[in-house]
Amino acid sequence: MKKYQFWFCTGSQDLYGDECLEHVAQHSKIIVEELNKSGNLPFEVIWKPTLITNEVIRKTFNEANADENCAGVITWMHTFSPAKSWILGLQEYRKPLCHLHTQFNREIPYDAIDMDFMNENQSAHGGREYGHIVSRMGIERKVIVGYWADEAVQKQLASWMRTAIGVMESSHIRVMRIADNMRNVAVTEGDKVEAQIKFGWEVDAYPVNEIVEAVNAVSKSDTDTLVEEYYDKYDILLEGREEKEFREHVAVQAQIEIGFERFLKEKDYHAIVTHFGDLGGLKQLPGLAIQRLMEKGYGFGAEGDWKTAAMVRLMKIMAQGTKNEKGTTFFEDYTYNLVKGREGILQAHMLEICPSIADGKIAIKECPLSMGNREDPARLVFTAKEGHGVATSLIDLGDRFRFIINDVEVKKAEKDMPKLPVATAFWTPEPNLEIGAAAWIYAGGAHHTAFSYDLTAEQMGDWAACMGIEAVYIDKNTNIRQFRNELKWNDMYYKFR
Repeated sequence: MKKYQFWFCTGSQDLYGDECLEHVAQHSKIIVEELNKSGNLPFEVIWKPTLITNEVIRKTFNEANADENCAGVITWMHTFSPAKSWILGLQEYRKPLCHLHTQFNREIPYDAIDMDFMNENQSAHGGREYGHIVSRMGIERKVIVGYWADEAVQKQLASWMRTAIGVMESSHIRVMRIADNMRNVAVTEGDKVEAQIKFGWEVDAYPVNEIVEAVNAVSKSDTDTLVEEYYDKYDILLEGREEKEFREHVAVQAQIEIGFERFLKEKDYHAIVTHFGDLGGLKQLPGLAIQRLMEKGYGFGAEGDWKTAAMVRLMKIMAQGTKNEKGTTFFEDYTYNLVKGREGILQAHMLEICPSIADGKIAIKECPLSMGNREDPARLVFTAKEGHGVATSLIDLGDRFRFIINDVEVKKAEKDMPKLPVATAFWTPEPNLEIGAAAWIYAGGAHHTAFSYDLTAEQMGDWAACMGIEAVYIDKNTNIRQFRNELKWNDMYYKFR
């Protein structure tokens, strides 16, 4: 990821004289310095000279467009800034926009306040003028209200920065599809051209055996070195298998990991999809190999699910560097626990869950897999951390994309599952299983999800808003009657907007 920065642009005018403008510049510099010193922001804020004319505003926004390190602009109206001055700049601006509605002073100086102070400190006034023109122009932006030095406000700004990074990085995501989607499955299909128009994603297919050539080209010495790394890092669960054969099967995954990664790097792809029905010359369905690639930051979707693969990649980028980062992964809904008071959904997949979410030890197992008609694949097995997270699903409704965001609570499964040789999580969707699952199904959500402990529903919804697509939230406030009406209203809005 680039060393992104965010520009801080302060709005004012020359009506109140040079001394006022000097104070405006001083105040905005102090805010930028303190924001950068706070330790609450994941990226640097860059101060820009006060914007007071049409020409300067337009020039600054176009410079922001051209600067590849600029991931967004934070605007603050210190005084009243006539909004017509912002029109051309806003029309030409192409990056994420935040309106920080704050003021330099926390409290009204009751004993000293006079008209000079009123003229100089008009954020409540100027912010509304600016907000009006942005709304009239239909420009998507994040509005953050509060005192700039408060930790809560700084954390809102930090959260938006991660969304902005997601917007910027989305246009760089390239997904490599090995073969095609699982035959006759609907939800993993979609309009790849429209996805490139909306999100900037490039989604390309390669014949399986072109990838196999890259795998076969990996030397034995490189493979053996990686196998030794596996053996040092993970517990080895032979479970009665002959060690020599076990190691040989593990070596197959090591060779796949190296071959796939070299191919991805050479062709500049950031996400990958596989399909157990089209493995060509691969000896095993990629399992451990894919898990390791996901841990390195690659996106993944099973059975050709390129939308989820791109979202996993995007969410990994957005979450990168989060304090106490807990992990992001691909998941699939498998089976329910419907015991009253203990309801939840078992999350897993045949093999490919990212170990970034693991709680405790990670082990390698080899077990038969009926799908794919290949030798027993090696895979990493573990259980997921407990905690709050968001599960997302991007679906294609034919006339538009819909993004479904569900707050979930990951818990420990009640009992061990010794006969289930895959990584697992057990979660309960908000507000509960009955309403959460019904809302997900009414919305048309997929059985695959891009899941993260480190991102919020607000961040993902803000990303969808920047992309101009529908977003629906399933959370503690969800009511099925209202939710179904919301879906109907959304249908009307997107048909006639």
